[in-house]
Amino acid sequence: MGSIHAKVYGQLEQSELVAVVDIDGEKAKQISNQYGCSAFTDCSEILGKVDAVTIATPTVTHMKLAKIFITNKIAVLIEKPLAANVREGKKIVVLAKKHNSVVAVGHSERCNPVVQAMKRLDIEPKFIESNRISPYPFRSTDIGVVLDVMIHDIDIILSLAASKIKKIDAVGVGVISDDKEDICNARIVFENGCIANITASRLALKTERKVRLFSRQAYLSLDYLTKSGMIIKADPNINVVKWIQERKEGGDFNLTTVNWPDLLHIEHLAIDDKEPVRVQQEAFLRAVADKQLRPEVSAEEGLAALQCAQKILASIKKHKWKEKITDST
Repeated sequence: MGSIHAKVYGQLEQSELVAVVDIDGEKAKQISNQYGCSAFTDCSEILGKVDAVTIATPTVTHMKLAKIFITNKIAVLIEKPLAANVREGKKIVVLAKKHNSVVAVGHSERCNPVVQAMKRLDIEPKFIESNRISPYPFRSTDIGVVLDVMIHDIDIILSLAASKIKKIDAVGVGVISDDKEDICNARIVFENGCIANITASRLALKTERKVRLFSRQAYLSLDYLTKSGMIIKADPNINVVKWIQERKEGGDFNLTTVNWPDLLHIEHLAIDDKEPVRVQQEAFLRAVADKQLRPEVSAEEGLAALQCAQKILASIKKHKWKEKITDST
């Protein structure tokens, strides 16, 4: 992810890519040569030379690196998840407030054109079903599928539900390793009555990133991967029910002759195809330039997603599958 961030920063008018830092000197040099900036192997070497940084390192290092930059009044965008655990996430939030520093979290899926378009609809969901599955990525091996993959949907769902969590039930299993879950399903019940069902897997044979959303206003079916979506609005379809009832009463209703989609008020979601990382970085840099503005995902929102993820992990542990022991005698 670091090289992707470097590429986009180098393209933005409101920023100048000063340097890349990587403990692997050769890798740092390679990226710096590609994007025309300096290369370093220690983050202390760029203190005083930059106004903002992106931390795209293993999750276990987020807290340590964030502290260095925040205490030096440097704004940070931290790749998701915010930290390795809730305790460290809270420390980052406290540090940001103490030093009046901008801290954003790289939940880039929030900047997916589909999510941005959905946000403009101002929907109040009652049920959300999300599926995010893919083959094993051979990265982020220090964390399980909840913090690696499901965290995207957790963040989006929390922003849509806009309510405190009442209850979480989850099951998960590790296949590649025993101590990290590779498949998980979680059911989240919110205090306002909204229910979310989330499935994440990094052991699938295909890649799928879809979400369905039910609300009083509409039904939405969205595909993050193809950046497409469909809306069926509720109110205009009332006449459909009346039309069916009238024909049933008249005895001339034949289901086989009805083209159901023609009877519904269906719209294709209007989507602006903008690169999510670019949208994310532009919002981050605007917040750095004007602290009255907020990044797309704030440190507080990143912490909320992390807290929800930890509750899911706790539920997985509580409902951990046990091997069945049989008596061979």
